[in-house]
Amino acid sequence: MNRLFTFLACFFFFGQLQSQEIDRDLLAIKSRLDSIDHYEASISLDVLASFIKMPTKYATITYDKDQPVSFTSDNFILIPKRGLDFTLTQLFQYPFITLDRGIEKRQDNSYKVINVIPDDDHAEYTIAKILLDTTNLRIVESEINTRNEGSFRLQLFYNGSQSALPDRVEITFELQKLRLPFNFFGKDTQIDRQELRSLEEKKGTIILRLTDYVISTTAIKK
Repeated sequence: MNRLFTFLACFFFFGQLQSQEIDRDLLAIKSRLDSIDHYEASISLDVLASFIKMPTKYATITYDKDQPVSFTSDNFILIPKRGLDFTLTQLFQYPFITLDRGIEKRQDNSYKVINVIPDDDHAEYTIAKILLDTTNLRIVESEINTRNEGSFRLQLFYNGSQSALPDRVEITFELQKLRLPFNFFGKDTQIDRQELRSLEEKKGTIILRLTDYVISTTAIKK
């Protein structure tokens, strides 16, 4: 009897997930991001990790709709590909469902929290937690759990209430999951390998600052 009850509970729970609508606030933000056809910007990059000492690096970032984000630099740049996906196109690449998780505060501001769960086995992530600024229609934070590269947390900060793209991004990730060849970080970078080996969790934070945006958009369909 208990097994039957558990089965029925799971059946109705997942049935509700399949039938529910996608969060409307997320769709409004997605529509705004989808209107961006192209952007490019200058970026500066700093790595915050106790075992890495790296000077500020500089690069140019370029995005074209339906194409992976790319960057060019004279130096080796340590950026996980998910840290570059400000429009979250990879998150929305396959069908997904959403769950409303209530409200959370960041710096005295309240934001709507939802979970995004892919409905396709080809998706590279298993679940994502997203904080939505429903007033200004943008994402202020995302935490994405991937299948093979650990988890990524992005905090996005904007210059003014009208900006669709951030001027500062903080990316926290599991460094060991990326299997990076530390020998290629460059001669100007110091790695404390002893401390690196002693750490149970090898997490790092990258701070990106973006300036000189050039953005091309299309009109949003209503």
